[in-house]
Amino acid sequence: MLDIDAAGTFTLGNKVVNRLGYGAMQLAGPGVFGPPKDKRSAIAVLREAVARGVNHIDTSDFYGPHVTNLLIREALHPYPDDLVIVTKVGAKRGASGSVHPAMSREELTQAIHDNLRNLGVDVLEVVNMRSMLGNEAPSEGSIEEPLTVLADLQQKGLIRHIGLSNVTPAQVVEGRQICEIVCVQNLYNLANRGDEALVQQLACAGIAYVAYFPLGGLSQLCVPILSDVAHRLGATLMQIAIAWLLQCSPNLLPIPGTSSLAHLRENLSAAALRLPANMIEELNRLN
Repeated sequence: MLDIDAAGTFTLGNKVVNRLGYGAMQLAGPGVFGPPKDKRSAIAVLREAVARGVNHIDTSDFYGPHVTNLLIREALHPYPDDLVIVTKVGAKRGASGSVHPAMSREELTQAIHDNLRNLGVDVLEVVNMRSMLGNEAPSEGSIEEPLTVLADLQQKGLIRHIGLSNVTPAQVVEGRQICEIVCVQNLYNLANRGDEALVQQLACAGIAYVAYFPLGGLSQLCVPILSDVAHRLGATLMQIAIAWLLQCSPNLLPIPGTSSLAHLRENLSAAALRLPANMIEELNRLN
């Protein structure tokens, strides 16, 4: 059995995926801008991830821009039948790499067609509408207008399923009144547990919660405790962070990213790592 199988599966849209996925963001250049330093290595990482059982890849056409989608196409097209590529729209890059909202009807429509072309598909399996009402963190405000645009494009057959990213619980409620939402992609990890109630609410509804940045925001005060747990289990900090996420809730789908084959293998090995109850209690006290 592959390590990744030990994490179990969850339904994303109308496909069942392994709970441990892969985030393609780090395949682009520094600051998620421009081409990768080593294109051959980036393609090797994508192929290795799929070979080891990853069938949920997160990407976006504003990574690069266009870089990660073109890499995914070159590395994996024609795509395996079970592969779910989840892209996101709602932002665009400036000439210097800056990130700006792109949530108008025209911008969202263009983004969908860019994703279709660059991924080489006729329909996008899952599209996350990333709210840019708050760039670095979710911020309240209505998402009805941009989400309605995606719902219209879904009706035209360009999108199979819709998700949300960088959103508040209130926006999730609003979104579910507009169209079916199959996943919510937010920052959630040992150091950032503000969405704990939302994770459980979505679990009850059978909706995936996709967690990015497994180690993002961890304070220096927390590192020694996490390092001690990792040392006792013979694991890396990232492996502990991923394993903790996998044991939080059955609908939690981590998407750790890397541009390194060695780190990819380490990350995927975390699927088979089981944290004892006493260690989970220790880690829970980090927040």
